[in-house]
Amino acid sequence: MNWNLKDIYKTKEEFEQAKKEIKDNLKAIEKYKGKLGESAENLYNCYRLYESTLEIYEKFYSYGMLTYHLDMANSNNIKLYKTVENIGTEFEKATAFITPEITRIENEKLLSFMNNETKLERYRRELEEILKDKEHILSEKEEELLANYSEVFSSMEDTFDILTNTEFKFGKLKNADGEEVELTDSNYTYCLKDKNEEVRKQAFNLMYKKYSEFLNTLGELYITKVKSATITSKLRKYNSSLERAVDNDDATINVYNALIEAVHKNINVNHEFMKIKKDLLEKDEMHLYDIYVNPIEVEDDNISYEEASKQVLDALSVIGEEYVSKLKEAFENNWIDVYEKENKRSGAYSMGVYGIHPFVLINFVNKKRDVSTIAHELGHAMHSYYSNTNQNVIDANYTIMVAEIASTTNEILLAMYQINNEKDENKKKELLYELMEMFRATFFRQAMFAEFEKIVHFKIETGEMLTAEDLNKIYYDLNKEYFGGDVVIDEQIKYEWARIPHFYTPFYVYKYATGISAAIVIAKNILEKKPGYVEKYIEMLKQGCTKKSVELLKMVDVDLEDVATYENAIKWMEGLFLGRRKKVT
Repeated sequence: MNWNLKDIYKTKEEFEQAKKEIKDNLKAIEKYKGKLGESAENLYNCYRLYESTLEIYEKFYSYGMLTYHLDMANSNNIKLYKTVENIGTEFEKATAFITPEITRIENEKLLSFMNNETKLERYRRELEEILKDKEHILSEKEEELLANYSEVFSSMEDTFDILTNTEFKFGKLKNADGEEVELTDSNYTYCLKDKNEEVRKQAFNLMYKKYSEFLNTLGELYITKVKSATITSKLRKYNSSLERAVDNDDATINVYNALIEAVHKNINVNHEFMKIKKDLLEKDEMHLYDIYVNPIEVEDDNISYEEASKQVLDALSVIGEEYVSKLKEAFENNWIDVYEKENKRSGAYSMGVYGIHPFVLINFVNKKRDVSTIAHELGHAMHSYYSNTNQNVIDANYTIMVAEIASTTNEILLAMYQINNEKDENKKKELLYELMEMFRATFFRQAMFAEFEKIVHFKIETGEMLTAEDLNKIYYDLNKEYFGGDVVIDEQIKYEWARIPHFYTPFYVYKYATGISAAIVIAKNILEKKPGYVEKYIEMLKQGCTKKSVELLKMVDVDLEDVATYENAIKWMEGLFLGRRKKVT
C-alpha cells in the first residue's frame, strides 16, 4: 500500500550518482553557450545533451519530492527536497541561455538548420515554438536573472504548503457519537458530508477559524504570488498574466472567456440544483456547510480499498484491454501510496516519472468518494504512461490544458458504470445525486474560482492595492452570485480563498471546468461505442504536447473556444436532474 521508490533509485549511491551526472552534464551544456548559431550540429548536440540530462533530472526531482511528501515534517526529507530544488535552480541557470540564443539566430538560418539536419527533426516542435514565441523571450542576461530567482518565486507556495500542512492544527470536534475527533485537512470534506448537522457546523467553523487567525499572512502570500505573476508577464511582453497563462497552456483567452460567459448565461441551473438540495434536506435554511451532504444516501459510506480497486477496473474496461492491464499493474506494483499518515501530504495527485512509471498519492479513508479519487488520479497516470512511452522527454509533458481531461473522463465512466449496474433503486438515486454533485463541484465551483482569479489579477495589474479583506469581499460576493437565494451564504466562507492551494499556480483551476466539459463529450462517445472513438482517444493521449492543446482536443471532437461546448455540458447536468427529478425526490 506504499510507494516503492526503489523503482527510481535502489540505493542512496544511485541518487548521489544521478546528482553528479546532472552537474557534469550541465557543465557540458554550458560549453555550447555562444555556439548554437554556428552550426546545426552544435544545436543538435546541445539539445541531445539537454534531453538526456532532463531525463536524469526528472527522476532525481521526483525522488526528492515523493520522499518529502511521505513525511513533510521529517528533517531529512526536507533537506532532500531542498537538495533537489537547488539542483533544479542550477539546471535552470545552466540551460537559461539556450532559448534566448536560439532567438538570436536569424529565422532563415534556423529554418535551414532544421530542414538540412535530419537529426534536428526530433526537436522541430520545440524549435518552431521558439520561433513563434520570440517576442516573449528575453535576453540571455534577463533569462538568467529570472532563472536565479525561480526558487524565490516558488517560495510563496512552499511557505503556504508548510504552514497549512504541518503547522495548522484545527482542533477537535465531537462526532455524532460524542467522541472527540481531530479535524484535519483530509477528513474535513467527510465531516461536511456527515448527516449530523452539528458535526458539519463544527468542522466548518473550526476550519475557517484557523484560516481567519492567519488571514493577513495568507493574504500577503497570495497577493505577492499574484504580483510576481503579473510582473513576470509584463517583463515577457504579455498584456496580462491571464494571456501568459493561456498561452503557456496552448489555449486562448477565448477559451477562458467562453467558459465564464456560458456560466453566467446558465447560472440558474446551479441555483436550481441548490433548490433541489434544499428540498431534499427538508430544511428551512440551507447553509454552505450543508451542501456537501447527500440527502438520499442509503448506506454507510464505507468501502475497502480492494472493493474500490475492483470497481475502478470494471468501470474502465470500456477503454480496452491494454488500458485495463496497465491499471492492474499500477494496483499490483506499488504505483499508489494509499493511506493517510501523519505529516503525509494531504489531497491526491499523480506524478508521471519519465522512464519509470507514474506515482499516485491518495489519502484513502474508506469513503465512497475515494473510489472516484482513485479513478481520477489513474486517469492522470494513464495519460502520463501513454505520452511518456510514445514521446521523448521534452515532448511528453502534455500541457495543463489537457491534464484534467483523462482524469475526469475516468470519473464520469465510473459514475455511469455504478448507476447503470446498481439494482437497488434507492442506491441508484444516491449515485445519480453524487454524479450531479461532482459536476457542480468540478464545473460551477471551479468556474467561480477562475472568476475570482481573473478579478484579483486584473485589479492588481491595473494598480489597485488589495488587502486580505478585499479578497474576502470579492470571494464572498461571488459565492452569493453562484449559489443563489436558496443558500445561506455564511460569513466564514469569505476565508475559503485562503485555503485553495491551486491559486498559487495562477489560472490553473479553469481547466477543471473545461476538462469536465471535454470529458463529457469523450465519455458519452465511449459509452455509446462510437466506431473508432476509443482508438482516437488513446491516440490523443499519446501525443504529449506535440500538438496545440485546442487542436489536440479536436482529435476527439471537442472545441473549447465554442461557448456551446460548455452550454452542452450544463445541459447534460440539467438533463440528469430535471429528467429524473421526480425519481430522485
